[in-house]
Amino acid sequence: MSPAPTRVLPPQLAARAATVTASPVREILALTARPEVISFAGGLPAPELFDTEGVSEAFRAVLDEQPKAALQYSTTEGDPGLRTAVAARVGARGLPTAPDDLVITTGSQQGLSLLASALIEPGDVVLVENPCYLAALQVFGFAGARVVPVPDLADLDDIVRRERPKFFYTVPNFQNPTGRTMSDAQRASVAEVAARRGMWIVEDDPYGELRYEGEATGWIASYPGAEDRTVLMGSFSKVMAPGLRIGWLRAPAELLRACAVAKQAADLHTPTVTQLAAARYLADRDLDAHIATVREAYGARRDAMLAALPDALPDGAEWSRPQGGMFLWARLPQGADATALLRTAISHDVAYVPGAPFYAGEPDPATLRLCFVSETPEVIRKGLGRLGAALRG
Repeated sequence: MSPAPTRVLPPQLAARAATVTASPVREILALTARPEVISFAGGLPAPELFDTEGVSEAFRAVLDEQPKAALQYSTTEGDPGLRTAVAARVGARGLPTAPDDLVITTGSQQGLSLLASALIEPGDVVLVENPCYLAALQVFGFAGARVVPVPDLADLDDIVRRERPKFFYTVPNFQNPTGRTMSDAQRASVAEVAARRGMWIVEDDPYGELRYEGEATGWIASYPGAEDRTVLMGSFSKVMAPGLRIGWLRAPAELLRACAVAKQAADLHTPTVTQLAAARYLADRDLDAHIATVREAYGARRDAMLAALPDALPDGAEWSRPQGGMFLWARLPQGADATALLRTAISHDVAYVPGAPFYAGEPDPATLRLCFVSETPEVIRKGLGRLGAALRG
């Protein structure tokens, strides 16, 4: 009888795959899948507000009128009609933009991956707000960057001088997770520091059209000094439908070309039929009117959460009042651990996201994020009643 063949294990995973963890938000969503759980954990737009009729008609029109084009490969940079429509929308918000300034991405999340491929060498420093959008931390960590937090924008110049970063990543409008918005003065300062120190700015704006109070502020990309060093990313996920996975990236020509090459390697192009349907929707429907409807509903949900929080959170807790977006940030009293308390909350059929995973630096364990757009005001009040009972023990 011949001996059994020697069995050799396959090579190990890349070091970056072993060190970057899965999203805690995704794991929490799995824990809260029971229908009786009222979840403030996700970052999901309200599906009852999707314009399903308009999107369906756009897909039908594209498949009826140009099926061969819709089902064929497309250019990496994106459908010319969609790029033209996006450029017009960006220009209408105060930043003159040509179609050739844009690459259509498979959601703005892909834009972060493309930038990481084009800009980051292992060991490069990337600056982020603290706390920061969790999926951005994942992308930069996976690329091998050393991620350095900027807890206070007043310290940005000193940190840039010391760390010599490739770029500063920011969500200046209604930030995820905190809901905060940069002031005009802060945006001007970021642009000035980037110009003087020789740094890229990555400006992520998925929530900018969801404003419920206050005056709109210009993109950092429009401020003096930032014109030739800002990457601006946007998305239709929060204002049209996230399942379309349509985003866009605006950048100076050389970097835009590098991102297009990275996209060729990643997926060749964003699905043609989806791009054409999005372009048709923008041509046939009034997206701004739809956004106004969404803003009204989300604003009422934000107000319902703000009104119910004093009874839900314990004495000594603090929370933000976001001017827009989808999230509210809260801090429990000193000594509280929002991660440890989550299991108790889930046992009361309510959920949130602990704040700790959003920090690139030392986390504040007492913090948590609440999403206010996914539930109606009535359900929000009910859910916060459960949260109050959980936190009271």
